[in-house]
Amino acid sequence: MRKLSIFYYVFFFRGNEREEKGKVMKEVKKKEKLETSIGDSRSALGALTVYLITGLFLVVGFWVVGNKYSVDLISDPSLTLRLLWSIEFPIVVIIYSLFRRNPEECSYFRAVGRSIIGLISGALINALGAVSLSAPIGMQSLPKTIHWSFLMSVFTFVPATAVFGASWTDWHRVFASLKPTGNIEYMIVIPAYGAIIGGWFGAWPMPLDWERPWQTMSDDVADGYWLTGSELGHSLT
Repeated sequence: MRKLSIFYYVFFFRGNEREEKGKVMKEVKKKEKLETSIGDSRSALGALTVYLITGLFLVVGFWVVGNKYSVDLISDPSLTLRLLWSIEFPIVVIIYSLFRRNPEECSYFRAVGRSIIGLISGALINALGAVSLSAPIGMQSLPKTIHWSFLMSVFTFVPATAVFGASWTDWHRVFASLKPTGNIEYMIVIPAYGAIIGGWFGAWPMPLDWERPWQTMSDDVADGYWLTGSELGHSLT
């Protein structure tokens, strides 16, 4: 009789205990799934907002260049490029620093500081790459190459340095292995590659030797970035 009582206890009470645990686990998983879904939606909305703001400021930059200074990439490419990156850089830093990794360990101002370092480092790398591909470095052409390099750095290096910092693992995974995870990383890598591909396509007309005023290194590459890289990259984001 005692054995039978123990059997009934184990069978009914332990069974009910398992059922309760199973229900609790299902509720926890359901809640986690809902929170993940909400988080993804917010991330997607945040990525769209970043795209709209940075794209708007780029348009504002072109408006300021054309209406306030009455110049463009043909008449004064050096001034145009300098104004464009000067206007776009602060807003890119302000926004992308909000998405920095490990915010409890990395303050907002630290992310801003490393973004400035990223701007300079990226401009140097872009300039060396451009010069190695026969970009002009004479006294008249050097300012154009420098300001073009800063503009490219704003869209290729600055967002990544603001978010990743000096994390070689993240840089290698996102840019070399092309394995971004999450909307923020896609928001970084797609416009960056779009800028590079757009600049490459913009450079195609240069060897044709038409001797046109717009057929210079910074004009073609900047136009190619703006028309191809920026629009394609941000649209995919």
